[in-house]
Amino acid sequence: MGIQFGSFNSICDTAALVICPLIGTEQGIEPSCYSRNVDIGGTLIFQPSTCFVHIVAIIMTAIMILHIRSKYTAVGRKEIVTFFWLYALIELLAIFLDSGVIPTSNAVYMWFAAIYTGLVAAAYACLLINGFVGFQFAEDGTPLSLWFLRISCLVVFALGFFVAIATFKSFAGFHFAKPIGLWIVYILWPLLCTVIYIVSQLVLVFRTLEDRWAFVSIAFGVAFFAAAQALLFGFSVTICNAIKHYIDGLFFFTLCMLLSVMMVYKYWDSITREDLEFSVGSKAAVWEVKDPLLAGGDAGPPYGAPGGNYANNAHYNYSEEDTASNFHGGGGAPASLVGGVSGAQMYGNGGPGVGAGGGGGGFNPYQQQQQHAQMQPQQQQRARGYPPNAEQRGY
Repeated sequence: MGIQFGSFNSICDTAALVICPLIGTEQGIEPSCYSRNVDIGGTLIFQPSTCFVHIVAIIMTAIMILHIRSKYTAVGRKEIVTFFWLYALIELLAIFLDSGVIPTSNAVYMWFAAIYTGLVAAAYACLLINGFVGFQFAEDGTPLSLWFLRISCLVVFALGFFVAIATFKSFAGFHFAKPIGLWIVYILWPLLCTVIYIVSQLVLVFRTLEDRWAFVSIAFGVAFFAAAQALLFGFSVTICNAIKHYIDGLFFFTLCMLLSVMMVYKYWDSITREDLEFSVGSKAAVWEVKDPLLAGGDAGPPYGAPGGNYANNAHYNYSEEDTASNFHGGGGAPASLVGGVSGAQMYGNGGPGVGAGGGGGGFNPYQQQQQHAQMQPQQQQRARGYPPNAEQRGY
């Protein structure tokens, strides 16, 4: 096969491209061997195996987009996800064009083929711009970076769409018999963008990254991309004849392009690290507990204390390890359902009540405990039968 600049004759004779039925002659260029079709409900479906790969590509792209969006602080997250959205649109549109759901004889086919051509050109432009995001010429995620990417992709899409539709309809100096402009947009432009992207990423890895494992993703991506072009333009007819028209080179081209796009994602994921300090994703975070109700162990002085640790403060420990209640055999008095101190602790041993004579203000367990400790020796003396002024009488 010999590829000539500006000519699709040899290319379309080998590969069943979307644009081949609309260029070369008024009837288009028919490939010498292509995948057989299947009849589903009275509708002929062309390239069924390739359409299956398109569906798988859309599913895999959706998974990659979800993973990219989950890395909230990764560099170039919003820029690279644009490329995958464009790739998903290309695969979705390819299902209708490759399968013949939109017949080539229909008048709208050329318009959809022109949209497809514009999307392909825009996707490669998006990949090219993403290759320079890592150099931080403009800070990623900012309106300047995002709108430059979006406007550039829109301009390239409009240019590719115009060149394609002008070639199909033969106006504005373009003609389907000499599709030089379409050849540049469809063949040369993707190759140029891919080469520049690869070189830029090699420079980025060499100059700024210490981890060399990113080269593995780049190498596999280049291998899959090169294999896709070789299988489509070099061995499509050979494969088609060998497998008796069940599949052709377009099947392997679509599959290898999916793998190369997955390597783009793998490479981006390997060179970006999420800043967990600012991440709000689903990853578990470690928080320092400040609330004494939630803190474990010695949570500090109780409510109302001037500060510091003191004895008999086990019942103020609000941790999950309960050491004071009778429920776990801690030896303390039964805990009250209201407040942090039980009724037996406050009233069972003759402690001061908070009854009619109680003053204003809130309940302070620390002060109540100090009063209780001062009055306890006198209560013990009365229990032994000593008179009130036993020490003064010399007993």
